Amino acid sequence: MDAQFKKGILDLCVLSILEKKEIYGYGLKMEISALMDVNENTLYPLLRRLEKDGYVKTSTHQSEQGRTRKYYFITDEGKSHLQTQRIEWRAFKEAADSLIEGVYEDE
Repeated sequence: MDAQFKKGILDLCVLSILEKKEIYGYGLKMEISALMDVNENTLYPLLRRLEKDGYVKTSTHQSEQGRTRKYYFITDEGKSHLQTQRIEWRAFKEAADSLIEGVYEDE
């Protein structure tokens, strides 16, 4: 998948996963990677930006293996932002599909 396509939608993908569960960075990478390629050099700066913007917070938990991991979770502000982004994504996708598939009306 084109890197620019992913860059434009990755925030929405991350927030959608975090809406369902709290997860650590590598786990998040693995979930996204099951559907599209994403590398850590893209994901971790995105998580830091989402945290800086107030959409995500972190907590530290010890795993079963004894390692301490930073877990990410969505904030109320993040949930509100996610809903807005979903609406915008659907409108964008519909418009793009119309143009790509040639079903728009020529005025």
